[in-house]
Amino acid sequence: MLQTCARSALLAMLCGYCALPAAQSLPPGYPNKSIRLLVGNAPGGGIDITARVVAQKISEKWGRNFVVDNRPGASGLIALDMTQQAAPDGYTFLVTSGSLIASAMAQKKVPYDVRTAYAPVSQLTSLYYMLLINPTLPVNSVKELIAYGKSKPGALNYGSSGVGGAGHLGGELLASMAGMKMVHVPYKGGGLVLADLISGQIQLGFTSTISGMPHVRSGRLKGLAMTSTKRAAAFPDLQTLAEAGVPGFALINWYGLFGPANTPPAIVALLHRDVSQSLATNEAQTAFAKDGADAAPSASPDAFRRVLAKEVEDWQKIVKLPGFAEALR
Repeated sequence: MLQTCARSALLAMLCGYCALPAAQSLPPGYPNKSIRLLVGNAPGGGIDITARVVAQKISEKWGRNFVVDNRPGASGLIALDMTQQAAPDGYTFLVTSGSLIASAMAQKKVPYDVRTAYAPVSQLTSLYYMLLINPTLPVNSVKELIAYGKSKPGALNYGSSGVGGAGHLGGELLASMAGMKMVHVPYKGGGLVLADLISGQIQLGFTSTISGMPHVRSGRLKGLAMTSTKRAAAFPDLQTLAEAGVPGFALINWYGLFGPANTPPAIVALLHRDVSQSLATNEAQTAFAKDGADAAPSASPDAFRRVLAKEVEDWQKIVKLPGFAEALR
């Protein structure tokens, strides 16, 4: 749930957007067909869940279907490329994470500058991650996990939604900071990570709370810690990794909405306004907050562009870290 001060700021922002200038005219008849929302992950992960919440809300507002189109593969690059190459006509958008889009550029996996290849619409959520393990793993705490990993170098396999993403970074940071060796197993999406984690094909992983918590509550997975800097209000009994034995550990991310570069500003402004209004509803906030994510729309598309630029800058430093750089080779 948004904090009181954040809620007040959001309401003030929305009031300003209610006065969208008439001069920013939309293309005639827009929208007159379904709108595609690309997701670079398989169904079931945090990005996919977030995209579906947004798609439902905007479909209701616009009277046109926002269709989630999952295009997993290449660590999310397929959806990034499809969006970058799409016609900027307001009928193709992308929901992705800050870590995925920024790390793709920092690792030189895309031949274009993501800061100019897309039209940032709005940040959607701010989120942290859960360190999850399969319940058959004989550990009950982070300290026991570290001791187990040190006693059996290379025996622990951790999954992520792709090389260079937040889950990969989380695993490498944990291994480096705890002084243990683990094997990275990349997948095409968070939902596939969870499936193999539940079946025992891998032993641990960092997943978004929005996708991981239902499986913790059902007992199919065990949550050891959060990657946030302080305990989450939604999970007060779950320690942070810093508390649990890895001082200084933190991993925080966001999900955002983008269009291709040169998407008409009037469409970007309209979609930003309506997304922000939708995320301000109790229904949307509750849907995210119950699983540990906060609805966090940016103040404007330009503000979101600055958020992306800062993310790229941070990732350009991260990929140079010795342990992470070695894992990317």
